[in-house]
Amino acid sequence: MSEQTIDLKKRRFLTKATSVVGAVGVGFAAWPFLSTWKPSAKAKAAGAPVDVDISKLEAGQLVRVLWRKKPVWIFKRDEKALESLDSEDLISKLADADGTGNSKSQQPGYVTANYRSIENKESVAVIVGVCTHLGCSPTYRPEPGAADLGGDSWKGGFYCPCHGSKFDLAGRVYAGVPAPTNLVIPPYQYVTDSLIRVGVDQQNT
Repeated sequence: MSEQTIDLKKRRFLTKATSVVGAVGVGFAAWPFLSTWKPSAKAKAAGAPVDVDISKLEAGQLVRVLWRKKPVWIFKRDEKALESLDSEDLISKLADADGTGNSKSQQPGYVTANYRSIENKESVAVIVGVCTHLGCSPTYRPEPGAADLGGDSWKGGFYCPCHGSKFDLAGRVYAGVPAPTNLVIPPYQYVTDSLIRVGVDQQNT
């Protein structure tokens, strides 16, 4: 076999080997760019729905979960609290009792006006716990008649100590406080009677 034939074979081998190494190199170089097209695990977690078991939730009790980096309150209202939400005395003190006065929607269309919860599930409220003034997180003050919040006129709700905004137990804002709108009701649905999924809209049944 001539030296020229051996040389040609060696050249073909080296050419193929170089091509393979080059292709692998391009793949590794492209990987950081391709991987940026996929959402990170953190991004998925930030927007993923959150399931909450409410089977042991008692009247007056509030639990907090994190959804899209925001606190969401889930709490149970007793019959007396529900009655107060319908009272003319309370409604007269609110800036937007039925949730239609805001230019910006603060609640899904499938929640009721006064209770701001899913129909036939009125006892349980699901509310984003962020004040609509400057983004503070109000404190839960469910006890009616609190002297520091107006005495008999206070039916229970949420108070933001930062600037004095007040909200009732449906997250409706009182008139004359710094917060301009009601607290936000996030999309949510009942997976079962005892399991709520925050972040997914309720389907019409």
